[in-house]
Amino acid sequence: MAIKVRIPAPLQKLTQEKAEVEVRGKSVKELIEDLEKNFPGIKDRICDDTGKIRKFINIYVNEEDIRFLQQEATALKDGDEVSIIPAIAGGVK
Repeated sequence: MAIKVRIPAPLQKLTQEKAEVEVRGKSVKELIEDLEKNFPGIKDRICDDTGKIRKFINIYVNEEDIRFLQQEATALKDGDEVSIIPAIAGGVK
C-alpha cells in the first residue's frame, strides 16, 4: 500500500532533500514507523519520547486534520496523500 507523504522543508534534510516520498502503512502510526525505517531520525522530529505526535506537528490525510479523525490510529489506504505540517509561531510586536 503506497502512501504519498509531503515532507516540510525543515525535515527534507532527513529525506535526501525530497519534498515528497512514498511509504507504506495501514495507519498514521504505521506510516511514521515506515518513514523512520526509510529515513532514520525523522520520527524523533515528529513524535515525542512517548511516541505521540508532537503538539506543534499537524498531520493531514487527504486534507483532513487527523486530530479530528482518529489521530495516530487514522486508517490509510493505497493512494492516500499525507501532509506533515509544522506549526508556525511568531508575529510582529
